Amino acid sequence: MGIIEEALKSIKRPDSELITRAQRRLDNLTKPPGSLGRLEEMARRLVAIYGEEMPGIPQKVVFTFAGDHGVTEEGVSAYPSEVTRQMVYNFIRGGAGINVLARHAGADVVVVDIGVDFDFEDMDGLIKEKVLYGTRNFTKGPAMSRDEAIECIERGIRLARTFKDRGYRMFATGEMGIGNTTPSSAIASVITGKPVEDLTGRGTGIGDEAYGRKISVIKRAIEINRPDPSDPIDVLSKVGGAEIGGIAGLCIGAAESSVPVVIDGFISTAGALLAYSMNPDTAEYMFAAHMSEEQGHRAMLEHMGLRPVLDLDLRLGEGTGAALAMTILDASLKIYREMATFDEAGVTGDKTH
Repeated sequence: MGIIEEALKSIKRPDSELITRAQRRLDNLTKPPGSLGRLEEMARRLVAIYGEEMPGIPQKVVFTFAGDHGVTEEGVSAYPSEVTRQMVYNFIRGGAGINVLARHAGADVVVVDIGVDFDFEDMDGLIKEKVLYGTRNFTKGPAMSRDEAIECIERGIRLARTFKDRGYRMFATGEMGIGNTTPSSAIASVITGKPVEDLTGRGTGIGDEAYGRKISVIKRAIEINRPDPSDPIDVLSKVGGAEIGGIAGLCIGAAESSVPVVIDGFISTAGALLAYSMNPDTAEYMFAAHMSEEQGHRAMLEHMGLRPVLDLDLRLGEGTGAALAMTILDASLKIYREMATFDEAGVTGDKTH
């Protein structure tokens, strides 16, 4: 049995009895029942995922997967592809948006070179998991081979296992790859069955001409490659990206390891969607960080039944929204752990229940 099949078969749904017990504690805290809204929902989900009645505040890590995309040849991005490698150096130096917000959240940042068209030297904070030197231009054939797509997913699963073993109990997904909203829109369209036009945004801020070109490029890629929506690995190989595959694998590995995974924006959600399509129970371990400004994001979240934690008009990627959402998840656990019950506080509780 391959790594992917083994991981998918190992996924079990969180314990529903723990959800009930967590809700009982939440209802006994010094507040009207349900008055902390979605914080209560997040807390009881985390309790069930961890399989512990009183889980501690987790050690957190953001994985920023980096990869290049051959489709940038078609003029679908406002930035040249060399920006991918330049931003990897920025991440390593600690100067990017994700570094700032991860520090705020108390999370470590790990940059994963899974498909950058460049050879990096060894650097602290960089993990070399290169599967290919950028995907191929998918208007001329598949973005990568099926074996390469499988390898990308397997790398993500192995990372999840490794970092669980290192003591990390909350993961977040992030990415960097010039041109990567184009494959993400393609994946969204193939899997949800919705029109390309409804799922394609302006990415890095392209103008009307480039936007029209981007839509036609995605349509052409789907027409030429005919990805099979019932086979997520086929979809990834034909119209995906290396970092998207790595994120899919991380989501699978997180669910296998009973670790919550906070999904960042549009591109990260494309990876999560592939994982969900392989095993819908992966969504039980996912928290959607935010609602991206990219217009296809909502359709993907709705397909998986996920509701975003935040809605801040973000569209940077890198894991920035996920880092912010981690602070809210921490808050939900702190409420659950630290707030007094009616008995502890000597306060008269709700007599109507």
